[in-house]
Amino acid sequence: MFKKIVPGMIALMVMLMAVSTHVVAADKIVKIDGSSTVYPITEAVAEEFQKAKKASIKVTVGISGTGGGFKKFCRGETDISDASRPILKKEMDVCKEHGIEYIELPVAYDGLAVMVNPKNTWITSLTVADLKKMWEPVAQGKIKKWNQVRSEWPDAPLKLFGPGVDSGTFDYFTEAIVGKAKSSRGDFTSSEDDNVLVQGIAGDKNSLGFFGLAYYEENRDKLKLVPVINPKTGKEALPSEQTVMDGTYQPLSRPIFIYVSKKSLDKPEVKEFVEFYLKNAAKLVKQVKYVPLPDKAYKLAEERFAKRKMGTLFGGEAEVGVKIEDLLKREGSK
Repeated sequence: MFKKIVPGMIALMVMLMAVSTHVVAADKIVKIDGSSTVYPITEAVAEEFQKAKKASIKVTVGISGTGGGFKKFCRGETDISDASRPILKKEMDVCKEHGIEYIELPVAYDGLAVMVNPKNTWITSLTVADLKKMWEPVAQGKIKKWNQVRSEWPDAPLKLFGPGVDSGTFDYFTEAIVGKAKSSRGDFTSSEDDNVLVQGIAGDKNSLGFFGLAYYEENRDKLKLVPVINPKTGKEALPSEQTVMDGTYQPLSRPIFIYVSKKSLDKPEVKEFVEFYLKNAAKLVKQVKYVPLPDKAYKLAEERFAKRKMGTLFGGEAEVGVKIEDLLKREGSK
């Protein structure tokens, strides 16, 4: 009788242990949301981290845009927020209201790519003035054709595609081109999903759009990259690792970030994930076709995280043209 009961008891114990292990694993979750631009980097890090942890920790990564991500983050709904621009004053106020302190960590550099359909034969380069004429609020309902931007361009409809208003990429582009974040015409096709924008530009000869360089690199056979003339030097440049790093692709180059909640650092899995992120960022950033920061920048970010330095280096205001060396100086001086 005893011999017959033991196997059944053992099976039951094994089953209970499996359920218990599953519950522990399910409880160990790192929640991330925010920028679609930063998403490929964070997703690549999350995959490698979960492999290294043999799936004992789950990492979820959402894409609700930089602004949408900060809304969740400042309400305490996520552990980490992906951001393609620094946190703004109004977002800082919401975080403060909810008792959310945070560590700001730059993880890469990005160039905003301006693209047209490959069948576009009339554009060789664009000035900031050209782009402003297309995108500024007063263009809505008025600038509808290419020849209204430049008279030598064709009498054909101008079809515009861009990120949604919750996107940090939209904020940065409008700040850099129009002079004020979120200041834009509203009659364009927008999406938080960059793949939708790729399809839109690739499907219409008269289209123009913008988003992060990495998404262009993934779809370069479907799109035509346009050089932008640097207003300070008068020289045109295409976004690339070299031009973003050396500062010649301006004003459409920018640092991108993750923000880590201080409260979430009570969870060891969040601390482990961020440490893993910073140690492996350079390799994985390049792997997903973004521009890695210099090694020194990642070391400074690791120190910032280890010392739990709260707050932002940007003061809650939108900034354009911050170069890598500027970022290093700010990090080093804090």
